[in-house]
Amino acid sequence: MIDQSTGIRGAGLGLRRNFIESVAADPPGSVDFYEVAPENWMRMGGRNGRLFRSLTERLPFVCHGLTLSLGGPTPLDEPFLTELREFLELHSISLYSEHLSYCSDQGHLYDLLPIPFTAEAVGYVAERIRRVQDILERRIAIENVSYYAAPGREMEEIDFLNAVLVEADCDLLLDVNNVYVNSVNHGYDPVNFLLALPPQRIVYAHMAGHYVQAPDFLVDTHGAPVIDPVWRLLGTAYQAFGIFPTLLERDFNIPPLAELLDEVAAIRNLQQRTAEPALRLCHG
Repeated sequence: MIDQSTGIRGAGLGLRRNFIESVAADPPGSVDFYEVAPENWMRMGGRNGRLFRSLTERLPFVCHGLTLSLGGPTPLDEPFLTELREFLELHSISLYSEHLSYCSDQGHLYDLLPIPFTAEAVGYVAERIRRVQDILERRIAIENVSYYAAPGREMEEIDFLNAVLVEADCDLLLDVNNVYVNSVNHGYDPVNFLLALPPQRIVYAHMAGHYVQAPDFLVDTHGAPVIDPVWRLLGTAYQAFGIFPTLLERDFNIPPLAELLDEVAAIRNLQQRTAEPALRLCHG
């Protein structure tokens, strides 16, 4: 088991307003932790705000940001980061992650755009990540993102990602679906990509579904169930690195909570199946 002292373990679920009341009334025992985008909750009042506070008082949470634009050309929003630090402290949330991408340029672009895979960009984004960590007074995790073009590429995606992790001295939120989507769209071996990652930096993982536009063109939508090749890739990661906390994301076409819990249970079952041989060896 990879232990990064994040306070989370097991199988998690992205909390959505569609089912917050059901979770608050009877938290599913199969969910070990929840994730929210802080931008959606930092200024939330009323009933949903109270429900959210009641949950963070009882259950482990992590935060996954949407708007920080780590690779963007405009200055970091430091007042937002100060407000975010207060939000994390209020709700006793130790772990914050963001996308290794950019999404603003004198205005929000409403998409996650790829940072050029260059040495100059490594230095630029790493400096911004270090500044974020200084303001938040904690390490953060960056997520490998899906991308559909690589303008200005001077290095491979895996080399760019690893260089940022080292220079920024931050952690990794491993999005397994994004590895698979990118491997299909850009023609690389997803297992080789996984095995080149630094396991000591993985704090948790995302699992999600995608849309098949064509056999060689997948779109990361978080709007469908996880498919078998992505489950197999997660199993490969567990076998290579040990079991780490893993969370199910679903942002569109959200089904009834029971269906989401079935996928959370599949994460837990995979974790248990992977752990059993290791336990037998330990007690053999």
